[in-house]
Amino acid sequence: MKRPKKLLALLLACCLMLGAAPVLLAGGGAEDAAEAAAEIEGLEKLQAEAQAASGEAIPADGSGLETGARSVLLMEADSGKVLYAYNADEPMPPASITKVMTLLLVMEAIEQGKLSLEDELEVSEHAASMGGSQIWLEPGERMSLDDLLKATVIASANDAAVVLAEAVAGTEEAFVGQMNARAAELGMDGTTFYNATGLDADGHLSTAADIAVMSRELLRHPKILEYSTIWTDTLRDGETELTNTNRLVRFYEGATGLKTGTTDGAGSCISATAKRGELALIAVVMGSQNSRERNNVAWKLLDWGFANYDAVTPEPDPLETDTLPVTGGVERSVPIGFTVDGTVLIEKGRQGELQYAVELADSLEAPVAEGQAVGRVRVTLDGEILADYPITCRADVEPMTFSAAFDQLLRAAVGGTEL
Repeated sequence: MKRPKKLLALLLACCLMLGAAPVLLAGGGAEDAAEAAAEIEGLEKLQAEAQAASGEAIPADGSGLETGARSVLLMEADSGKVLYAYNADEPMPPASITKVMTLLLVMEAIEQGKLSLEDELEVSEHAASMGGSQIWLEPGERMSLDDLLKATVIASANDAAVVLAEAVAGTEEAFVGQMNARAAELGMDGTTFYNATGLDADGHLSTAADIAVMSRELLRHPKILEYSTIWTDTLRDGETELTNTNRLVRFYEGATGLKTGTTDGAGSCISATAKRGELALIAVVMGSQNSRERNNVAWKLLDWGFANYDAVTPEPDPLETDTLPVTGGVERSVPIGFTVDGTVLIEKGRQGELQYAVELADSLEAPVAEGQAVGRVRVTLDGEILADYPITCRADVEPMTFSAAFDQLLRAAVGGTEL
């Protein structure tokens, strides 16, 4: 089985002891280790600065957040609202952020029962031939889907990603067709995939806006966070060490993932996700000159988002009535209610300015179905609708029939109940 050269292995071990996190690259060497060390140094500096500074030091207008990147976008994950964008619709090479779509299709296949984490997958000649970041899989080698996911998410292993693609669709080519079909379903109009890895290829393009969309979709599968938040792990009974290419997982408070990417054509890119309290953010950075610069931009985007926005649970007053009159039914009224579901995104400190309006029917005519909408509670701020909570019936009410009326008369007569 292929293994990195002894010199590379020693360099990687030294980096780990020093706190650096090397990328597993085929043919890498001292240059990769030096870049990893510089990246860690930069993040340690950012961490120290963040601890010393207050959120008030971040400009409210977001000026300068895109410095050092060709394209950026900051999105609130729950609502999909874009908080900040710069050149976010320009198609450009996405590097290994491509694997967000690869992972999305794999997670969907798992949830549909087509694949299992315990599946042992065999490595094809094609998968083993991938260059760039890899775990040096050999043709015919078998590895669990769980371990292949670890390699893909943590170390951005191209060979592992192609094994997963082939497990889903049979061939990488067929899988790419599924990737593009899913992108179209998500409205990713600026994206065209030509492979499952993100290796540079003519026409293989995406946008910061599209990457945020597919990242948000991947976050709908909480299982992915069990991989994307891992800092270090091993495969092959400890023989292969993995260290997360997303250094923010170790250094940024609340970081949850998600995927990095670097190629000659794309530069250095990241889809960085983080959550503090109820607020979850996605920061996409494309086209940075190096990983240190990329991390700096992503860090500042996330800091700016957390400093300026909140995700809060609305607190509308209870309804003035908990029933509605019903005409022509076996019951004269039906219980009603609403449920506050989820949070709303607001600028920090404005929770007290939320406005609530109730729209409710005066009465209902039988038949009435449990769950039937009879009104809504609307949450607004500055005229913008932030949430609508349906007011629904909490029981069925059947229409009055002759037999139902007779039965009520009989019960009233026997029990002395007044109708």
